[in-house]
Amino acid sequence: MKTTAIKYQIPALPLKEDVETKKVLRKVALAHRALAEMKGAATGIPNESILLSTLSLQEAKDSSEIENIITTQDELYQSDFSAYKFKSLAAKEVHSYSQALLTGFANLQAKGGLSTKQILDIQSALVENNAGFRKLPGTTLKNDRTGEVIYTPPQNYDDIVEYMNNLEVFINNNSISDLDALVKMAIIHHQFESIHPFYDGNGRTGRIINILYLTKEGLLDIPILYLSRYINQNKNTYYTLLQKVRDEAAWEEWIMFMLDCVESTSQQTTLTIQGIKNLMLNLKQKIRTEQPKIYSQDLLNNIFRHPYTKIEFVMKDLAVSRITATRYLDELTKIGVLHKEKIWKEYYYVNKNLFTFLSNTPVSHI
Repeated sequence: MKTTAIKYQIPALPLKEDVETKKVLRKVALAHRALAEMKGAATGIPNESILLSTLSLQEAKDSSEIENIITTQDELYQSDFSAYKFKSLAAKEVHSYSQALLTGFANLQAKGGLSTKQILDIQSALVENNAGFRKLPGTTLKNDRTGEVIYTPPQNYDDIVEYMNNLEVFINNNSISDLDALVKMAIIHHQFESIHPFYDGNGRTGRIINILYLTKEGLLDIPILYLSRYINQNKNTYYTLLQKVRDEAAWEEWIMFMLDCVESTSQQTTLTIQGIKNLMLNLKQKIRTEQPKIYSQDLLNNIFRHPYTKIEFVMKDLAVSRITATRYLDELTKIGVLHKEKIWKEYYYVNKNLFTFLSNTPVSHI
């Protein structure tokens, strides 16, 4: 059994050592530039709910895959959280993640900070229970392949609460640390994962905290930077570096990894946003040319918020009758904008162009 990891003493924040090395600061500048370009690209989408809906589900899907919760794009978009109807258990888990993210964002907007109570609410929404912080000892993190104990987080409830209170202050009180916000995010994420305060949902909660923290600091207007795909693609490195900080205080390597994650994901998300914008412009022109009587920006927004839209979604979004909503969707199907599919007892109208694009999201290389 590995013993060095078990001896790791979680530090109080802020850290005593200077982690903003020259190498880190050079990378910080690149990550900020990529973030700013992505933020600018997002302003070109007429309705922020389009990006929130589509990108939050993609983030939820990728984040859940890290925890081996696997679903397909079809199952994802055929599910409806508002009606609590899901095509699979995995799709339900992914929708719960997306809802937790959006609820966390709404609370952040209302309260301006990111409190321990809000973090508890996020985790509760994810796992759909109110167990709260761990109260019983026995939690360890193990190597999935060998079963070896890699790390033992705090076992005492009072210690967990103390560490989380310290983390809350570090997140919200900028006067105690002048570190760059991206460097702070990397430290916050490591600290949270080391505290491992919950019985379940720690990884997913931690990744939601990342996005909300960047939004809190004004680096994002809306939480659309989904870091989980990069982490999933580099899962072994991610877990190795998490532990290397505990074993060797290798903060520079960890922070550089997270900055790479922000830069790469920002570039990829910029490409995704630009692709969605181009698709919207193309379909807007097609509808206005071939079906001008039914065109509206709200209708266009609907078929981009919901790659698998339904009559009920159009009725709700456009405040129209079932007859009118059905006519709109059937007319869009006639001109090839949507593809009508019957799945079980329901009809779905699929924005094939958007669905294909999201299923083959462009990848940026840094």
